[in-house]
Amino acid sequence: MTKHVLLVEDEQDIASVVKKYLEMSQFQVTHLNHGAEAVAWVKQNQPDLILLDLMLPGVDGLTICKEVRTFSQVPIIMVTAKVEEVDRLIGLEIGADDYVCKPFSVKELVARVKVIFRRLQQPEVSHSELTLDEGRLSVLANGQQVELTALEFNMFKLLYDRPGCVFSRHQIMDAMYADFRINSDRTVDSHIRNLRKKINSLSLLENPIRSIYGVGYKYELGVEKSEAVSA
Repeated sequence: MTKHVLLVEDEQDIASVVKKYLEMSQFQVTHLNHGAEAVAWVKQNQPDLILLDLMLPGVDGLTICKEVRTFSQVPIIMVTAKVEEVDRLIGLEIGADDYVCKPFSVKELVARVKVIFRRLQQPEVSHSELTLDEGRLSVLANGQQVELTALEFNMFKLLYDRPGCVFSRHQIMDAMYADFRINSDRTVDSHIRNLRKKINSLSLLENPIRSIYGVGYKYELGVEKSEAVSA
């Protein structure tokens, strides 16, 4: 089934090239050039992925991202000319799954889109108390389900796939950001806090995401809570 990508970009030259390359890769693309139209369009049409410019007329990309996250976990890639770390952090905290900074390679952008869709198509895997459903970007336990953003899911799966293994913040950043973009420890900590809040809703006896003081994080079930240090 053809994947539907929503491109929200007010620079027509950029939008035309991106749309062309995505369509060459067999994606269906809808282009909006004004931020005020985006949220309503997403609610009505439910795209499979959103490419969202940060600076838009009407409503900016961060506001759109935040509003979309109130009703949808659709993957969102932010496209921005702002490279300051604080802008990256704010964008990720409100639910963006990835960033591409202008000027960018259109081929790289298309590759990032394909990577996200490949991850979503991978089969579900499970442990005794938790099940990960990659198709739905969700975690299931005790008959309950919690949805994650694509970035949150991939970060959780990194820990989940190697239970007991401690990952430093730098290792997590390297795994999440293969293009070596600069992110701070605060970025990882922010996502871990969000993950813990969501996992807590599954009524487990303990939260499996554990903080190792001065080192990083690991996934582990069946350990007394006193052994874990909260971040």
